[in-house]
Amino acid sequence: MGFPSDVGVVDLMIGFPFQDKRAVYDYLRVGIKDTQSKDEFTFPVEYMFKDVPDEAGDADPIEVTFAKMNAHNITAGLFGVSEVALEARRRYPGRVYLSLEVDPNDITGTVRKIRDAHTEHDIKAVTTFPAGCNPQVPVSDRRYYPVYQTCIDLDIPIIANAGIPGPRVPAACQHVMHFDQVCYDFPELRIVMRHGAEPWEALAMKLMLKWPGLHYMPSAFAPKYYPKVIVDFANSRGSEKVMYAGYYPAGLTIERSFSELPTLPLKDGVWPKFLRENAVRVFKLDDIAS
Repeated sequence: MGFPSDVGVVDLMIGFPFQDKRAVYDYLRVGIKDTQSKDEFTFPVEYMFKDVPDEAGDADPIEVTFAKMNAHNITAGLFGVSEVALEARRRYPGRVYLSLEVDPNDITGTVRKIRDAHTEHDIKAVTTFPAGCNPQVPVSDRRYYPVYQTCIDLDIPIIANAGIPGPRVPAACQHVMHFDQVCYDFPELRIVMRHGAEPWEALAMKLMLKWPGLHYMPSAFAPKYYPKVIVDFANSRGSEKVMYAGYYPAGLTIERSFSELPTLPLKDGVWPKFLRENAVRVFKLDDIAS
């Protein structure tokens, strides 16, 4: 059968085209030291990507994104909380789910923000970039522990970057081995590794075998570059652990991702899980549009 045309896809990392992409990433430049990243790049991982999506210009960013979603049978997406995302949810009920990005250096403030966002906006996940926090926060650091417990209390997962970060900042805080300690200390936590986990993708697979609450999404990777060990894992014991996420509008077009997805050697029974079912279960998207 191959890539299915009748599965409504859930994209776990999607957004709206930026009006000013450079301004979006100003927070990262605080911790970056090389001149090229600070002064020349519009987006700090520009060196890694070709054909980066354009800025919105005068177009309605919501309608731009939904036209692309409709063209590729993307039923719903996980968007960061913003006024634009809230308006999109009003226009397209059952298709827009919200997440909150956090930096746990302000522990009490972060926990309050999560609880408020859950009450006010029904967020479905917390997301975090350990190497992009200021200062950096290792995945297993004590500053994250109140965040993890809050996610358990609210019954929502946390998505955390794993592996070597794209921006030119230190990587040790995102070593995949950190997740082992977190899963041990928080057996009820649902945690999803994002952005590939390379070069420790084999370790990520081993840890997902070990810990029931640990999952993976290949966000920021064009499908032809998905790690082989992860594809093999999805085709075997990891069929319920791996779920789709793109990288629009940061670094990949939706058109590129969906032109390459059919080349993935996934088994017929794995495709619906990868594209939709795992996300619906892990993120509890009970009211998703059909």
